[in-house]
Amino acid sequence: MELYQNRIVVKVGTSTLTNASGKSDLRAMDSLARVLADVHNMGCEVILVSSGAIAVGSHKLHMKSRPTSLRMKQAAASVGQCSIMYLYDKFFGDYDKTIGQILFNADDIEQEEKKDNLIHTFDALLEMGVIPIVNENDSVSYTEIESEDRLFGDNDILSAVVAVLCKAGKLILLSDIDGLYSSDPRLHPNAKLLERIDCIDERIYAIAGGAGSKRGTGGMKTKLRAADLATAQGIDTIITNGKHAEAIYKIIKGMPVGTLFKGKQSV
Repeated sequence: MELYQNRIVVKVGTSTLTNASGKSDLRAMDSLARVLADVHNMGCEVILVSSGAIAVGSHKLHMKSRPTSLRMKQAAASVGQCSIMYLYDKFFGDYDKTIGQILFNADDIEQEEKKDNLIHTFDALLEMGVIPIVNENDSVSYTEIESEDRLFGDNDILSAVVAVLCKAGKLILLSDIDGLYSSDPRLHPNAKLLERIDCIDERIYAIAGGAGSKRGTGGMKTKLRAADLATAQGIDTIITNGKHAEAIYKIIKGMPVGTLFKGKQSV
């Protein structure tokens, strides 16, 4: 598959977009918007896959904790998505960038006609210099929120699907830690950062633990699945710390940051 090397997909998770109390982390969102706007000015096409709708909505609806029932999760997502897009529109607008929202579900890529329409929408937005902001349509979908037999699982997988659909040259997964370590650095202070992975095998999966922060749904294992999916199509995938958005500059320049999962070369 021929890739657009100037096209990047950046996935940002709930743990980056919100603070410990569940409120939007305005400094983190502003920093991300500034860096992505700057990278866009440098000639890159940027697609942002953003989580956080349920967490932000839960806080805005004064829920004491993340909801557990499907109907309340979807209600929180509906409210939270509005808040997140309002903030993105403000922050990207401060840097003279136009954003567009794309919400879709698994069946939108399982049906060929719908998938083609989705790709055409991405292409049209990118041609016009718009930065698409993507999320699974949580307010009507049960796949990400509830189903065990799901295509996306969470936005890590969704971002890899978007990268493949749009033939992006790079997929950047912004996490709450600096990359993949030899063991969990929160439990093992001597854990070492693995800077490059050429093959995601059972040994690599065994290093990954379970879910990440309590505000999100994903952990390192889902990021590895996303990297596996993207690298199989030749897309370099990088996991790095979302609280340091400036690292994206180094990634664009090919400098070592976080953990690089090297895209497989077609024979």
